[in-house]
Formats: sequence, C-alpha cells, structure tokens
Amino acid sequence: MDRARLPLNALRAFEAAARHLNFTRAAIELCVSQGAVSQQVAQLEARLGAPLFRRLPRGLMLTDEGRALLPVMGEALDRIGATLGRIEGGRPREIVTLGVVGTFATGWLLDRLGDFERACPHIDLRIMTNNNRVDLAGEGLDLAIRFGDGAWHGTHADPVLRAPLTPLCAPAVALRLTEPAMLAGEMLLRSYRADEWPRWFAAAGAPCPPLRGPMFDNSVGMALAAQRGLGVALAPPALFARDLEAGRLVQPFAMAVDLGGYWLTRLMSRADSPAMADFRRWLIDAATATDRPHARQ
Repeated sequence: MDRARLPLNALRAFEAAARHLNFTRAAIELCVSQGAVSQQVAQLEARLGAPLFRRLPRGLMLTDEGRALLPVMGEALDRIGATLGRIEGGRPREIVTLGVVGTFATGWLLDRLGDFERACPHIDLRIMTNNNRVDLAGEGLDLAIRFGDGAWHGTHADPVLRAPLTPLCAPAVALRLTEPAMLAGEMLLRSYRADEWPRWFAAAGAPCPPLRGPMFDNSVGMALAAQRGLGVALAPPALFARDLEAGRLVQPFAMAVDLGGYWLTRLMSRADSPAMADFRRWLIDAATATDRPHARQ
C-alpha cells in the first residue's frame, strides 16, 4: 500500500472504535460525530475488502481481520506518541543507556533521579543494574558507573565518588563488638574481592581471622544479611545512610579502608553525545555537592 495514500483518519477511527467497541465513545474521544467515525471505518473496510467489525445491537465485535490490525495500530500510534514526546518543546529528547552497580543505584542514584529529571528534561535515562561486571559494547551501554581504580582497558573513566569500607552490622551484633579483634568471633560476610577484609584488618591493626561463610556479588545483599544478624558486612556506610539512620544497621568502628571508588565510564571508541555529556556534568556536580562520604559497589 502506498504510504502517501494511507487513510490515516480512517485508521485512527478504527483504532479508537476497536478499543471502545463503540462508535459513539470513539467519536467523543476523537471530537467528531458518531457518523463520521462509522463512515471512516466503512471506507477502510471497503478499501481492505474485508469487514473489521461485526455490528451488534449493543456495540461492536472485532472480526479476525480487526483483531489482527488492532495491535499493529496500537503499537504504531504509541511509537508516534513517544517520538512526538521526545521532540516536544523544540528540543529532541535523547536516550542515554546507563549501566549502574546495584549498590550505587539504590543507595545514591535513585534518591536523585528527580533532581536529574528537572535538570535534564531532554534526556530519557535507561538504567540497567549490574554487579560491577559490565560489557559496555556487548550490552549496548552508552555509559556505566562501576567500582574500581579507574583503569579499564579501552575505557575513559571520570571519578565520581570514593569508597571507604567499614564493618556494618545489626544493633544486637554491635553490642558484642568493642574492638576490631572481636570480629574474629563473628561471621564475616564477604564480597568476591578477596582482599577487602584482610586490608581492613591491617589498617585496624588486628589479625584477620580465617574467612568462611557466604560470599556475595553485591553490597546490597550483604547488607541485608547483616541487618538480619547473619554476620558483619564490610560495606560503604554512605550508601546505606537510610539504614544507619533508621537503626537497622550500626557502624561499630570508625576505621575505614579506601580500596577504590565509583567511576563513570565509556568506551574510548564511543564519542560523547550531547546527552551523555549533560549526564556526566550533572552526575559529577551532584556527587561533588553531596556531604556523604564516597562509596563503593
């Protein structure tokens, strides 16, 4: 069918009538007469050479042909509406697909998404969480926020937040801990980074006990286990501020060890789009303005 000769008004009338199964309600939605909707649908049926509705005494019923056409029309109109929404106001809305370490997403980014939307209303942010193992190219990501030292091959990295780690535990567990050496009697919850607890104990001036028990691929799960009294997590207090303020978690010792930070990364082969540059500026400005300690995955 010639695209230039598509009966757009008739297709729109059909889609509204098919949703309502009523010509009158479709006419009200489209701000035309009931007769106009009925006539446009009839013209479309004549052009297709097939009925789209069965006319019943009280409403309409879709034929097989009508049921086949309706989802196609609905999807097409949704895509048109989304495109119009992106260019509304004179500036096209741009999509930025962002990979984010789960702890950073829940402990920092989500609280600030409203600020981001107000600052950058022209950007549609698509967020994909991960456990810090990310393939920018393979996952189709424009940017990724990840934890580490900023040295990833073929990747440009901008520092966002540092990441001091300290023991966090349930209040009942904290009552038993008066000095770092007493952690030897507790279950020490571990991440897949094997050097974290040994380096914290070295900084605290205490021997590191044998590490056994559950291993987690993210700090969110580890902190939840700690909240339930299942052990002591080594995690960034800044990203669990709500839990600390509510008393669900306690930081028994002031000692923290800095093993890396959060970075905003992109492939060096991937040129910055204007939206990517706008997101980077917003993120770094927001991170600089925060009073919280810097954090980790």
